[in-house]
Amino acid sequence: MTSFLKNDCFLRALLRQPVDKTPVWMMRQAGRYLPEYRATRAKAGDFMTLCKTPELACEVTLQPLDRYPLDAAILFSDILTIPDAMGLGLYFSEGEGPVFNHPLRNHAAIEALGIPDPHQDLRYVIDAVALIRQELNGRVPLIGFSGSPWTLATYMVEGGSTKTFRYIKGLLFDQPHSLHLLLNKLAQSVILYLNAQIAAGAQAVMIFDTWGGVLTTRDYEAFSLQYMQQIVTGLQREHNGQRIPIILFTKGGNEWLEQIAATGCDAVGLDWQLPIGHARQRIGQQVALQGNMDPCVLYASPARIREEVADILASYGNGTGHIFNLGHGIHPQINTENVSAFIQAVNELSPAYHIA
Repeated sequence: MTSFLKNDCFLRALLRQPVDKTPVWMMRQAGRYLPEYRATRAKAGDFMTLCKTPELACEVTLQPLDRYPLDAAILFSDILTIPDAMGLGLYFSEGEGPVFNHPLRNHAAIEALGIPDPHQDLRYVIDAVALIRQELNGRVPLIGFSGSPWTLATYMVEGGSTKTFRYIKGLLFDQPHSLHLLLNKLAQSVILYLNAQIAAGAQAVMIFDTWGGVLTTRDYEAFSLQYMQQIVTGLQREHNGQRIPIILFTKGGNEWLEQIAATGCDAVGLDWQLPIGHARQRIGQQVALQGNMDPCVLYASPARIREEVADILASYGNGTGHIFNLGHGIHPQINTENVSAFIQAVNELSPAYHIA
């Protein structure tokens, strides 16, 4: 299927084709837990310069692959590139995370938003994808990504991170028509953005719905899932004769696995709060499953990490369709040796589940 790749295990598992072992990668695998990342980040001067300089984004994307035997690379970028391109004035405040100078607080501001052209307004991302793909030289597949419309809207309306969801939920309940207008613009933007990443060389794409789990079932279906469905429908599913798998990940979305799988995505990402075997019983005949070790297990000893990997592999059981990952992004304080123990455990223990 993917003869140009030296290692296509990740793509094969996404499409539920036979593999020799369970592929493994980590959300935020290129990040602050790596000393080499911190050195490159210091060289860049600030986070947005790191994101907007294709050569530096390429450098940090490859760093975890040079250190660990991972089965996929993921583009180094940020989910908030689209809102930034829409003119909201994104910056990163030390200790506070992302902040927007111009949060969206009324219908007129939402109506005035344009749809970014990825080849102009987000050219640095597309150039980074092309450069990373070139530098990988077929080593492993490259994952492109975007935030979900609901998650992007949450940051754009709140003006940054939040624990109360005061403004976004106020908009949802009081002015749903305004929120739907925003979400529709974001869905169109994500379709253009991810299709441009695919054209530039992304071999799979992932949509991160970080805040979907804060919604009720009714509101999740209306304000998050239907827009991810719109994106799945609008994405290019084949490029250069190869299938482009789509992974949807809603943190806190375990109640809605059936609805997520029904969008037509190829894989559903799981957080750590549901045994993966239960998820397989529910939707494993429709889609591949990605996950789902609690990231905090990586604070434990290598022996305990290996036990947890063994438990998750046993929960999933025999056969393909599992991509081993954490249930959310790796934490910055994790010891790099513990990551090595984690990946080694997956690579050593998983082949037993793939014997024909």
